[in-house]
Amino acid sequence: LKKYGGKVNEDITLPLTNAWKDACATPGQSKVVVPAGTYRLGPVQLNGPCKGPIELKVRGTVVAPGDLSFFKWGSWVSFERVDQLTLSGNGTFDGQGKSVWGKYNGALPIVSSRLVRNIRFDFITNSMIRGITSLDSKQFHLHVFACENVTIFHLNIKAPGDSPNTDGIHMGRSTRINIIDSKIGTGDDCISLGDGNRDILIQKVACGPGHGISIGSLGKYENEEPVVGVKVVDCNLRNTMNGVRIKTWPASLPGAASNMHFENIYMRNVSNPVIIDQVYCPWNQCKAQIPSKIKISQVSFKNIRGTSQTKEAIKLLCSNEIPCENVEITDIDLAYQGSDGPATSQCTNVNPTILGK
Repeated sequence: LKKYGGKVNEDITLPLTNAWKDACATPGQSKVVVPAGTYRLGPVQLNGPCKGPIELKVRGTVVAPGDLSFFKWGSWVSFERVDQLTLSGNGTFDGQGKSVWGKYNGALPIVSSRLVRNIRFDFITNSMIRGITSLDSKQFHLHVFACENVTIFHLNIKAPGDSPNTDGIHMGRSTRINIIDSKIGTGDDCISLGDGNRDILIQKVACGPGHGISIGSLGKYENEEPVVGVKVVDCNLRNTMNGVRIKTWPASLPGAASNMHFENIYMRNVSNPVIIDQVYCPWNQCKAQIPSKIKISQVSFKNIRGTSQTKEAIKLLCSNEIPCENVEITDIDLAYQGSDGPATSQCTNVNPTILGK
């Protein structure tokens, strides 16, 4: 970056853009390095296809503009159509979310489309994201769309528990994505999976604060693609609003989610630790009396232990038009310490197989 005029405490939008363009056009492996120090960075689009593998190594801290008027599109740093991308370097992407969070007074569904994601990946293939920190994003921290064979490793996502709509990693229509050995503390879902995701592995993720690890919500839009093959294993959730959940809208369009497995998960002080919610209806923006048409099948919850903050430790609320099928519950040990007695469970429109404790 220094070769392109990038200086500490200055705006590096143009130097970074120019360095990326040159590196991307170079045959063979190339690397762009942002050295230690703090830099201002406006919205940038780092696009391919490139002529070889490319690495962006961020060792310093890049700081986003606080003012939304700087952003013409909904992302701060976006990568598009790159094969063999590596984003690394233990640096920090500071989204300056505090400058916008308080301004909307709870009118979030209306204005969230105007808010800005820290880092967006579209059509990225055979790539690695490792070691970076995403701090105080204005909206989602990482947005992964239509990507394939990407590993996200040693990621650190940080935002206050009351920061609105700041999902840690949101994924849509992506295949073979691995999220491993990462820490996510934020104000919304630590990880959320939209439609069309296939072969997703979430392993050794520490989540909290936040709203837990969620598949969905599904069924809100036309032409949604099925979710097939999600494994959430060896994860740790602390002080989260939900644990592991699958959520679909009532009155939904037809769809499907299958082959989803949650195993070996420790929860501490988690509300709604295990939940399938096919009557998900926040802000009452739906027809709750019309059943969901999303078919949920081949789901297992195994070896989930710890403490529940609410009496209903397990809630499986399936559609009364298309009940859940092949749901297995094995070895659940969730203690509830409230004065109103021990933990309970609720099952509607599902006949789960129950094994072990």
